[in-house]
Amino acid sequence: MLEANRQLILDLIWSVLFVAAVYGAKGGLLRLMHSKIANTTTFYRAKRIINAVTFFAVALVLLIKWLNMGGSLLTFLGLFSAGVALALKDILLNLVAWIYILVKQPFSVGDRIEISGIKGDVIDQNIFKFRVVEIGNWVQAEQSTGRIIHIPNYKIFTDPLANYSLGFEYIWDEIAVTVTFESDWKKAKRLLTTIVEAHSEDVSEAFQKALRETSRKYMIYYHNLSPIVYTDVIDIGVRLTMRFLCSPKERRNKNEEIWENVLETFSKESDLDFAYPTIRRVE
Repeated sequence: MLEANRQLILDLIWSVLFVAAVYGAKGGLLRLMHSKIANTTTFYRAKRIINAVTFFAVALVLLIKWLNMGGSLLTFLGLFSAGVALALKDILLNLVAWIYILVKQPFSVGDRIEISGIKGDVIDQNIFKFRVVEIGNWVQAEQSTGRIIHIPNYKIFTDPLANYSLGFEYIWDEIAVTVTFESDWKKAKRLLTTIVEAHSEDVSEAFQKALRETSRKYMIYYHNLSPIVYTDVIDIGVRLTMRFLCSPKERRNKNEEIWENVLETFSKESDLDFAYPTIRRVE
């Protein structure tokens, strides 16, 4: 019994040293590759392959090592089961989620996603977590905040995942312009229609092509891909809402271009005034 325990301790020490040596060598290799490979995309893909190969190689060697322990196998299995129950739950969930992400690809590096209330562009994905560059939050129009958020892989099993980029790289966006009741709202609608159509020409054809490709995999279809202006009435005036397609990462630039065009166009029209909250005093 004493000899068996001694052998078990030696095997545990060997396993720890083996893992440390392999991952140390992997870290050195990645640092060398980073200094030699200038292309970020190429380096990242090589890094993912090396990480996956290292993980499975280490797991295979340890499995063979412990399976060949003979009498110590039952002891190892008991310790392993207890560890799984107490300490490795989240680790195994992350590992299973990592395999799911690789196989099903609910998102890829470069996609813009939202999960657990966090929006961002995916910049990295490994065995236990993925990383996104945060967008939105205190920054308007879903632009980058510069913060990197680390999200455990298992979140894809527990939280809804929204992918801005899956299938086709366009989303619907809206800009609302409100004019006073005294303004010629029909004229305003015509002008806004002309403006939004002019700023949507560059994405309409590309969107139709992407949509055709996506429809082979998902039941997604739209009857009308053209930009449109909707009319409704609110308490301060007539609200005209432009609805159009744009790339998620170009949303702020597109909004700025359209708004500048609207301001320039309306400034030339004497019968069009923007509405804003006012208080009228009648005596």
